[in-house]
Amino acid sequence: MIALLKGEIAYKSIDHVILDVNGVGYRLMIPLSSYYNLPEDGPVRMFVHTHVRDDAIQLFGFLTAEEKQIFITLISVSGVGPKLAINILSHIPATELAEALAGEDTKKLSGLPGIGKKTAERLVLELKDKVEAPAASTGGDESPLPRKHGQDDLNDLISALINLGYKETVAKKAVESMELSPEASLEEALKAALNLLGK
Repeated sequence: MIALLKGEIAYKSIDHVILDVNGVGYRLMIPLSSYYNLPEDGPVRMFVHTHVRDDAIQLFGFLTAEEKQIFITLISVSGVGPKLAINILSHIPATELAEALAGEDTKKLSGLPGIGKKTAERLVLELKDKVEAPAASTGGDESPLPRKHGQDDLNDLISALINLGYKETVAKKAVESMELSPEASLEEALKAALNLLGK
């Protein structure tokens, strides 16, 4: 079972990264927190959870051991799979998640995309005594990516929001209503869109 990888970033996307480890490319699914803090290229070390299914082996990567542990704790809850766990961590920092669980804040949890009232209640019931607030994530500085926002860029932004659980109509409406600087990076545009949607 793969638990840790150290290598060069070969490709970075909104929901995954390909890590080149001695010539072998590993595809790691990642939360937004990792996406924001990973450099565009260069060496990086990631904590890995190996998820084995009957038809596939999936790898999930995290910049901190604490975030990986919370991910593992989340998927221990009935009805919460890896995709939903990654989505949760993409919309709320690990420290805030721990606070919401400990404080039994089902309203905050049910406001996350993909989490209904029943799932929020189940998360609180099963995890409020298991999750400890992790240390703050320490990643690299966000690298600016100067670019003009053409239609392809806007489509990428809409696609990213859909992948994070928002409906296409909601994602399009949010992006169309935004005023973005031509110099804004995709990361900055995504953060602005999530703030607009009430992340």
